[in-house]
Amino acid sequence: MSRIIGITMGDPCGVGPEISVRALTDMSGDDRAATRIYGNLATLNAAREALGLSIDLEPYVVDIEVEGAPLPWGSLSPVAGDAAFRFIEKAVRDAEAGAIGCIVTAPINKEALNLAGHHYDGHTGMLRSLTGSKAAYMLLASERLKVIHVSTHVSLQEAIRRATTERVLATIRAGNDHLNRIGFDRPRIAVAGINPHCGENGLFGTEDDDQIAPAVAAARAEGIDVSGPISADTVFYRAYSGAFDLVVAQYHDQGHIPIKLVAFDTAVNVSVELPIDRTSVDHGTAFDIAGKGIANHGNMNSAIAYARKLVAGKATRG
Repeated sequence: MSRIIGITMGDPCGVGPEISVRALTDMSGDDRAATRIYGNLATLNAAREALGLSIDLEPYVVDIEVEGAPLPWGSLSPVAGDAAFRFIEKAVRDAEAGAIGCIVTAPINKEALNLAGHHYDGHTGMLRSLTGSKAAYMLLASERLKVIHVSTHVSLQEAIRRATTERVLATIRAGNDHLNRIGFDRPRIAVAGINPHCGENGLFGTEDDDQIAPAVAAARAEGIDVSGPISADTVFYRAYSGAFDLVVAQYHDQGHIPIKLVAFDTAVNVSVELPIDRTSVDHGTAFDIAGKGIANHGNMNSAIAYARKLVAGKATRG
């Protein structure tokens, strides 16, 4: 089982190259030897120069050609969108072949990706398609708060439609299995309601009673320690205070807002239930500061640390 971490560089015009280079520079010699950056060497060298660093990047880079590289920093480009896709595709194939143990993704730009003809809503959908997976869940992990999402990059109206009993139950199971894997013997899981006050017995909607509560009951019947639905205006505070190990959020902003409030620079995005392991930074391409050498790489360090934990756990199980 490979212990190598494969970092995909992300959009060549964003901060991904800089945070990848800075993270590599910060590593111990042993960790650096177990790391590869899937990206474009010319772009990474330009990022190194912007950062004022002298590290020789070539031994650590899986160099993938990008026409015109390095591209202008901070620009929206279909060339960059296509390159970001190809970095990820190569890393996925290497992970499937066992050449790397986990992928860590730097940020991509969804508009650039779609301009290039790759019509995905983000990393998770792309990885699901590339691996042929039926499902994948977005889990955001920080030290004191972890959240898994029933749906992510869809409209609020569509998110409510997707909050079916079957999908909520599958999300509970996925979160429970992942926490088991990283060392929680019996995770305490809370399921957030979708309506104010969980619908107040039908006064503000019936989805919580009709769709979410049956999923919680079914999960409990399977032996999962799960509670809910619990009003979303209190459940995240209770989890942050130690009452729960994981919250099931019903839609993107319901889960992202509390995580970004308490762990903006350290939260890790984890794809759950893919046949390969993947972690990611939980921020965007930050075109406005790209190439200036000032991007914070703390989030990348956290994503790499989580990836190494997953790889170590996989090796132990093997």
